[in-house]
Amino acid sequence: MTQSQRTLPLDGVTVIAVEQYGAGPFGTMLLADLGAEVIKIENPAEGGDVGRAVGPYMFGAGDSQFFQAFNRNKRSMTLNLKHPEGMRLLRRLVGEADAILDNLRGDLPEKLGLDYASLRDANPAIVCAHLSAYGRDNERKSWPGYDYLMQAEAGYCSLTGEPDGPPARFGVSIVDMMTGLMTVFGLVSGVLGARKTGIGMDVDVSLFDTALHNLNYLATWYLNAGHLQGREPRGAHPSLTPSQLYRTKDGWMFLMCNKEKFWPVLADCIGRPEWGTDPRYASFKARLANRDALTQDLDSVLVTRTTAEWMETLGGVVPASPVYDVGQALDNPFVRDGGRVASFARTEGGAPVEGLVGPVRIDGQPPPTVAAPAFGADTDSVLGRLGLSADEVAKLRADKVV
Repeated sequence: MTQSQRTLPLDGVTVIAVEQYGAGPFGTMLLADLGAEVIKIENPAEGGDVGRAVGPYMFGAGDSQFFQAFNRNKRSMTLNLKHPEGMRLLRRLVGEADAILDNLRGDLPEKLGLDYASLRDANPAIVCAHLSAYGRDNERKSWPGYDYLMQAEAGYCSLTGEPDGPPARFGVSIVDMMTGLMTVFGLVSGVLGARKTGIGMDVDVSLFDTALHNLNYLATWYLNAGHLQGREPRGAHPSLTPSQLYRTKDGWMFLMCNKEKFWPVLADCIGRPEWGTDPRYASFKARLANRDALTQDLDSVLVTRTTAEWMETLGGVVPASPVYDVGQALDNPFVRDGGRVASFARTEGGAPVEGLVGPVRIDGQPPPTVAAPAFGADTDSVLGRLGLSADEVAKLRADKVV
C-alpha cells in the first residue's frame, strides 16, 4: 500500500487554521501528519503567514525554511477576514469543518467572530480552539506574548544552566511546540465530544498555562514541601545520580542511572566494580550526598576514552547518550537509517524540501511527506468545493477578498 492509499486516523477531519508563526502551525502540522485536512487561512493583503518571511534561510520569496518546518502536509487558502465577504466565506467553510483553530492574541477571537458563540449558528458542532499567550478570560488577554517570556516567568530560566551562571532559556522554543501539541490534543478531544453530542465548544490553551503546567513535579515539591529547585551542575537530575553530563576524552556524554540496577552495571563496564558496593556510592541517597566526589571519580575514568568508544561499551547496557551539536544529531546514522529525515515533495513541483518526518507512526509507517503549500495554492479548489464558479472566484480576487 502506498502512502497515498493509506488510511490515517484523522482522515475525514477538516480543520480551518487561522494561524501564523510557530505554536499554532506546529500543532496543526501534527494533525495534518495524521490525515486531517488542514486548510491554512492566509491574508492576501499581508503576504500570508508572517513565518513565510522569517529568515535568514529562504528557498525563495515567501518561502522560508522556517515556514517549511511548521507547515508540511497542509493546504493554503488566501482569505481576507477583515473583509465582510471574507468572513462570510469563512462561515461557509466552518459549516463543513470539524474545528477551527486560531493562535491570536487573547482578546481577538471574540472581536473577529472566531469563537463558538459567533460560529455555532454556522455549525452547531464546530470546535473552536484558541491558542493565546495568556488566555482569553483574564486581565492579560490583550497582552502579546512569546515563548521565551513564558520560560522566564514560569521559572524555566531559573532551572537551566550552571548554578554560578546567569539564568538561561531552552535552546529551542519548547513552550511554543508544547502549547501547539496541547491545543490540538484539546481540539481532537473536542471533536470526539462534538461528534457524540452534536454540540461544539471553545477549547482554550495558553502558552503561559502550558509552561506553568510543565513544572509538574517541581511544582508539587514546592507547593507541598516548600522545596525551591534551582540550577544543578552539569544539567544534573535534582535527586538521582549519576544522571548528568560527564567529560570524555573528546567531549561529553550524558549518563542516567535512574534505576538502582544500573549503577553496579556501570561500575563494572568502566572497570571499577568495587564502586558498585562502595558505601559512598551504593545507593541513590549515598551517591547524592557524595555527588561532587562521584563526578570527579567518573570524570577521571571516562576522560580516558572518546565518547564513541564509551558508547560502544555502554550503549544499550546503561542509559547513555553522546552529546551532539545539531548537525551531528541530524547526521547520526540512527536518524538517517531510520527514515527520520526525508525529502518532502512540493505539490507545485520544484526541488523538494529536506525535513524531519513527524514522530507518530501508524502501523509502523511514517506520516506523509508533502512540503508546505505555496501561498494560496488551494484557494481555487476550496472555493470550488463551496460551489463558487470561476467567474465568482475571479471577482473575489478583484475585490481583494482572496
